[in-house]
Amino acid sequence: MSVRELVVLGTASQVPTRHRNHNGYLLRWDGQGLLFDPGEGTQRQMLRAGVAAHDLNRICVTHFHGDHSLGLAGVIQRINLDRVPHEVTAHYPRSGQRFFDRLRYATAYRESVALTEAPVDSDGVLAVSDSYTLEARLLSHPVEAYGYRLVEPDGRRMLPGLLAERGVTGPDVGRLLREGTLSGVTLDDVSEVRRGQRFAFVMDTRLCDGVYALADGCDMLVIESTFLDEDRQLAEDHGHLTAGQAGAVAAGAGVRHLVLTHFSQRYSEPDGFEAQARAAGFEGELTVAHDLVRVPVPKRW
Repeated sequence: MSVRELVVLGTASQVPTRHRNHNGYLLRWDGQGLLFDPGEGTQRQMLRAGVAAHDLNRICVTHFHGDHSLGLAGVIQRINLDRVPHEVTAHYPRSGQRFFDRLRYATAYRESVALTEAPVDSDGVLAVSDSYTLEARLLSHPVEAYGYRLVEPDGRRMLPGLLAERGVTGPDVGRLLREGTLSGVTLDDVSEVRRGQRFAFVMDTRLCDGVYALADGCDMLVIESTFLDEDRQLAEDHGHLTAGQAGAVAAGAGVRHLVLTHFSQRYSEPDGFEAQARAAGFEGELTVAHDLVRVPVPKRW
């Protein structure tokens, strides 16, 4: 059975706290693992969460501030130490290539794994696989930053009642699905489009076109809400979002499950984040993330 879930490894912004590690998020998607923004301490958080280096297929870095990237050195060395047998691809802003190089070779170790560098320098598609297309969109932050979005290809949902009416049964159902027509019956006659699932990861940014494009129609949106609404000016000055802004984005985009994260150390408890996101109009499922929580991607409609 395929598993689609978010494993939260860390939820702090800028500096870790007693209860919150620096950022780190693993998306499990049909046997693939995408690690987003591995901050300092990510390797240990992976151990605590039961995540192995072998689980990683892609590493996606939004930008090169330390709370989103300092864990790269340890994660990359662990991938090599454990001799991960498959290719691992790293996406990150091309403008930060010098930082990636320094982190990749921060200390001496033996390279045993083919780590593919695939830097990002514009909006668009980064990779296409059978189960998803990975896209990037430019965000608005003091340093160049990109958000990421996974889109599953649309499929077909067979409708048993219509199949029975047309006399399509047994192996013929599979033949019709593969070939598109069978004895005068077309796929459109007995099925409907099953919309592919969508996931987006939006970190440090002000409101901008990229935020809305990434969030559009997502089944799950993981988005920073560094500040509460009363600190909106701080958020704007430092290139961040508030809980209310994140909630409004999710509401307008038709998001099904909103995950708020990347909390400033100024807030000892994040109780107010959900309230402000709700007040902004978001009515779907909502998780105020904490370290090591697992959040299932919502089931298909």
